[in-house]
Amino acid sequence: MRITTLAEYGVICALHLARRCDEGPITGRVIAAQERLPVDYVEQILLRLRRASIVRSTRGARGGYSLARAPEDVSLRDVIAASELTTFDLHCTTHPVAEERCSASHNCSIRPVWMLLQQKIDDVLESVKLSDLMHDEVIVRARVGVATRPVPGSGEAPPAVRGLPVLQ
Repeated sequence: MRITTLAEYGVICALHLARRCDEGPITGRVIAAQERLPVDYVEQILLRLRRASIVRSTRGARGGYSLARAPEDVSLRDVIAASELTTFDLHCTTHPVAEERCSASHNCSIRPVWMLLQQKIDDVLESVKLSDLMHDEVIVRARVGVATRPVPGSGEAPPAVRGLPVLQ
């Protein structure tokens, strides 16, 4: 899986809106400036998020975009699927190597692995909510079940001992 710019910027924009949930609408131009993202890209992403009912738009002088649901009700999968239109591209279906080899009627021993990977990625993305990402990195790592190697001399037990996956 490759995280595209649309997906990454979509998460950044949705998280920006989640962090300011109680402050009212904000324009795409302001989000782009504060997050240092291209305005055109941000506007395109916000339109996609609005079509997916993740954000809502308000017209007028004090208009702009706001999150349409509570941050705990919006998953990363929701945001990435809306921004990118898919979370995992199965090349078997979108870019078949050969029609006869990649058709659903053909017996392919590789396809089940890709389908399992797609399901695992979607499950992880579905389990992480915007509200989980509204904290410092250490807290987010704990919330999503990922640990880093302990700092030498910190007295912290190694992640493998605690049963958590380790990121390098």
